[in-house]
Amino acid sequence: MNDSEAARGGWSRRAALTTLTATTAATALGGRAAADAGRHGPGAPGHGRYEQTANGRLYEIRWGRNRAVVAGVAATLLSWRVDGTEMLLTHAADDPGEGYQGKTILPWPNRIDGGSYEFGGRSLQVPINEPSRQCALHGLMSFVEWEPVYHHRDRVRLRYRLHPQYGYPFHMEFTVDYAVDRNGVRCTLSAENVGREAAPVGWANHTYVAAGPGGTDAMELMLPADTYYRTNDRLIPTGTAPVSGTRYDFRSRHRIGRTKLDTAYTGLSRDHRGDAVVRIGLEDGRDVLLRVDGAHEHLQVYTDDGAGEDRPQPARSGITVEPSTCPPNAFVTGEDVRVLAPGERHEGSWSLSLSTRDSAG
Repeated sequence: MNDSEAARGGWSRRAALTTLTATTAATALGGRAAADAGRHGPGAPGHGRYEQTANGRLYEIRWGRNRAVVAGVAATLLSWRVDGTEMLLTHAADDPGEGYQGKTILPWPNRIDGGSYEFGGRSLQVPINEPSRQCALHGLMSFVEWEPVYHHRDRVRLRYRLHPQYGYPFHMEFTVDYAVDRNGVRCTLSAENVGREAAPVGWANHTYVAAGPGGTDAMELMLPADTYYRTNDRLIPTGTAPVSGTRYDFRSRHRIGRTKLDTAYTGLSRDHRGDAVVRIGLEDGRDVLLRVDGAHEHLQVYTDDGAGEDRPQPARSGITVEPSTCPPNAFVTGEDVRVLAPGERHEGSWSLSLSTRDSAG
């Protein structure tokens, strides 16, 4: 995030899985989509040969024990199965869902307070889509369908061009690549400014890991972050604080228990590859590893505490640790928002893998 050459100083949740039903639906529909996988290259994505669902076209990709389904709407990671077991808290392909499960969030993640911000000497206003908090939540692309560039057996590339509009008068092109290999699933997102003026951008991914019978309480978490964001009652940050001595400290792994989190973190510790590695401990003794690269300086953690009458499963059925390039309300504060000059491109990657509890990952 910190290497942009363009004016960056300071700029830079959740229908649960109806376990068997959702997996079966994703499998069946994804299977039909995958019938042509491996036969389509760039320029021949198989238009008209993919099942149409509430989440758009489905693209199944697989490698060995790993199998994923990507949905066109919001470039969603709809399913990730290892040896046939669904790892994600998700929903059926024909269910539009709630809570942004698996979606790619652009061109800003999380909230803009009041939906208003300033950029390039202009005051800009985007629509309020979270009236209870008077916020603009999760960007402008959570319900649009990305177009396929190619779809092979083990990978798929989708693209979306966001045209200038009220509140975000910038011309951007986004490309997302999902790939599976022996380790798991990897996502790389690229943002390019195809307009004539500098443009602010940030992104996140909202994938949930499914809990076992004990719910989120029985999961463990290791989160390599030394700083968290304090927020007001509308979840707008009011400042940062060290995690040391607080309930937000998961630098040493421990059980989540009854801790409730809807919390942004930064100050990430990184390994020799420059990646920050999050461990989500499952009840069966395995860990889901989330690995994020240097483009992602922030993580938003939510313990799935919401519940509603239309929700097929109870609250705390999973957890999301969202790879994020900037914190909540960043379009107002300017913190870590990437500013792209015309023609400039920026990308970032994250991955999910499964390991035994003692594995170094």
